[in-house]
Amino acid sequence: MDMSNPAAFVNAELLHFYVGRRVRTLMQVVRSDGGVVIGKSTDEKQLVVKGLPPAPLTTFVEVFGIVNSDKSIAAEIWTNFGDSIGIVFLPIPQIDFEIWLKHVE
Repeated sequence: MDMSNPAAFVNAELLHFYVGRRVRTLMQVVRSDGGVVIGKSTDEKQLVVKGLPPAPLTTFVEVFGIVNSDKSIAAEIWTNFGDSIGIVFLPIPQIDFEIWLKHVE
């Protein structure tokens, strides 16, 4: 991956700041009609992505592309994330704070 010009991670509200620039976003697909995918952005607003998505298209996708002047994204790369997204909580080990405080001091 080329890190000399990284894509900003955006939601629908931020698109107007990035017209003509490369961005990435995560969206929930609402409907797909030919080369246009309408979705819900992480800020719960409508997001329009133009381009040919992978088939089959899952409910959640990540898109890399260029922001158009009409506040849509011209997709370059689509990544299916599946039909559900969640957070996995890992257990945190117990810390003996008395030993930790002696170490810090």
